[in-house]
Amino acid sequence: MPELLTHPEAPTLSDPSLDTHMKKVIVIEDQTILRDLICQLVESYTGMEVIAQAGCGADGYELCLEHQPDLVILDIMLPNLSGSEVLRRLKAKNPKINILIFSAAASNSMVNRLLKAGVTGYIEKDAGLAELEKAISLVSDGRSYFSPRIVDTMRELMINGGQDDSLDSLTSREREIVQLIAESYSNKEIAAKLGMSVRTADTHRTNIMKKLDLHDVAALTRWAIANKLVDPIGGDMSTVEI
Repeated sequence: MPELLTHPEAPTLSDPSLDTHMKKVIVIEDQTILRDLICQLVESYTGMEVIAQAGCGADGYELCLEHQPDLVILDIMLPNLSGSEVLRRLKAKNPKINILIFSAAASNSMVNRLLKAGVTGYIEKDAGLAELEKAISLVSDGRSYFSPRIVDTMRELMINGGQDDSLDSLTSREREIVQLIAESYSNKEIAAKLGMSVRTADTHRTNIMKKLDLHDVAALTRWAIANKLVDPIGGDMSTVEI
């Protein structure tokens, strides 16, 4: 099990003894004010620079591929591509990349998926600045940091032997399509966005429904919200016209 909560020996980010190498950071957060504050905070730390920021998962993923950051600070609830999917894809490309989830409390199944994908750390948004600084310091060095409630969830998962859920049965492309459907994209819009035919988009939708044993878009949207693929505030619970 990775190192968890406390690391008394961890240096603060203002410690002049830290390596003078500038660590490159990318911040992916859809709330503009919060994203700006995180960027300003990181920029105030010795030896760190924010080289890019994004407000949606798809843009953030592309920026990470382009810039190869030392640290990614990533929200889970993101438009276009969820944070968990960004994490999974980045880790598949580069298992050594350091990713710190900075998000609200997550379900056990979400924590389980993040751990399976290789998340380096997870800090909740109600944490204080001192805890955030510690998390950034440790995770940027490739060490682990998890908020207390996340640690409790990890222990519960270990006791129960982990959890398997229906999200794991979907391919990367199917998860992306589920998110777009739940965000009220029609098959035609999904096809245009992902560079496929409308028929292919419709086939994906049919296969997804069969895998999840769901029978309408409203049910799929509720499932996507429950699995943290879309924000319940931004998600449209009405039926999407296909």
